Amino acid sequence: MQARQETGVTGSRHARGARTRSEILRVAASVASVDGLEGLSIGRLANETGLSKSGLFAHFGSKHELQLATVEEALRVFSAEVVAPTRALPEGAIRLRERCERWLDYCEREVFPGGCAFAATSVEFDSRPGAVRDRLAQATREWVGLLESDIATAMNAGQVCIAESPEQIAFELNALGMTANWQYQLSRDSSVFEKARRAMARAIGPYAGGTRSFRPSGGADHGDAE
Repeated sequence: MQARQETGVTGSRHARGARTRSEILRVAASVASVDGLEGLSIGRLANETGLSKSGLFAHFGSKHELQLATVEEALRVFSAEVVAPTRALPEGAIRLRERCERWLDYCEREVFPGGCAFAATSVEFDSRPGAVRDRLAQATREWVGLLESDIATAMNAGQVCIAESPEQIAFELNALGMTANWQYQLSRDSSVFEKARRAMARAIGPYAGGTRSFRPSGGADHGDAE
């Protein structure tokens, strides 16, 4: 009986620790979206979260470890917002367009206060060799690879009319999303997302199953154009 009670107490303690770590990382990703990963420190997070420095050290033994964990949190949120909700959609044009739309919507809604945390940290570390840069580079390849796969599927199924290769179109779509996020953060002009939607629609080409347009700003549902 005592052993079961001790196991229950230990499990409850681990669950609380996991929740606390998750809460810390969400704050860290929000800070990093504005001030970058170099703006993170145990002291900064102690002020932001109200936790003690010793408590934070129990979760992250170094700034480097904190930076890597923050990158993983930013990627987790990106996946939850953009990738995961589209997995059940039909492969090809429909899923491709929805992924692009959800990416722009995620940036426009500012899920993180500085926009896309993944984009912000990628720019910060693009010329800094090391584990953080390697993880960001890997995540970029994986994201662009998802776009390439859906483009190739759409082309093979005759769903879209595209003269370029899947690799080229995926590059263009990624560049458009990154640029829209960056320009909005500089100008606070939300019309950049509508421009990105139009540019993405041109890059992908008409949908052979009935022209399926990107949502207008404001998050209305998709619909087939009449």
